[in-house]
Amino acid sequence: MKEAHDIIKSVLVTEKASLLSEKLNKYVFRVVPDANKIEIRKAIETLFKKKVTSVNTLQVEGKKKRERRADFGRKPHWKKAIVTLAAGEKIDIA
Repeated sequence: MKEAHDIIKSVLVTEKASLLSEKLNKYVFRVVPDANKIEIRKAIETLFKKKVTSVNTLQVEGKKKRERRADFGRKPHWKKAIVTLAAGEKIDIA
């Protein structure tokens, strides 16, 4: 089994993610691409000691980057997890 620190890479702090956390009690994390929803739920519950209600995941395609040559490079693909916490639970990100 994977460790919780190996599954969760980082917390995404964007404008949209901060609105989700303020209004809907949802937090956005960058996770490893082969993690499933059950592993993500257990990792969040062990790392932050909070009760998770639901987990939504999506694959984010890496952007194409232009090089000085004729061919294109590409940033790596990654996975995003949107975690909804139980009512009254909060995670201090700052």
